[in-house]
Amino acid sequence: MANKFSKAVAAIYKLPTFCHSYLLTKLFCSQVKYAGTSRVKLQRISNQEVELTLANIKRVQNHIGGVHAIAASLLAESATGIVFGMNVPDSHLPLLKSMTVNYNRRMQGALTAKAQLSDAQITAITSEEKGDMLVPVTITDESGQAPIECLMNWAWVPKKRK
Repeated sequence: MANKFSKAVAAIYKLPTFCHSYLLTKLFCSQVKYAGTSRVKLQRISNQEVELTLANIKRVQNHIGGVHAIAASLLAESATGIVFGMNVPDSHLPLLKSMTVNYNRRMQGALTAKAQLSDAQITAITSEEKGDMLVPVTITDESGQAPIECLMNWAWVPKKRK
């Protein structure tokens, strides 16, 4: 079952490959303004998997020159929110219920976020009236290591209360 967002993504993927990342980023940032401010870039999107990147640029740096903790959290929220949102019917709202972020070590350079949903999770989102689930995300830095661990709990509820 496709929603408006997934239909827009499908339309972008019909265009030449060189413009996919740019147009996907524009589409997302038109809806989530803060992601545009931080310059989050979308690399790949499907209804099961998303990959985003965040460069270590001045606007997202902390006092020691690494990616700021909140910018890294934004990347995790964006990745999980996109893959989750690709599957939520237009009649429902996706809502972030909670997020837990553990910072295990200093981040080195740019960050990459990958979030995935299983077939069972997608079935639950599309068939149940409301619910919530943990959406896994992995954040890696330029060293190839995962400097932070994130747990994002997303919910879906009908837009109109019964």
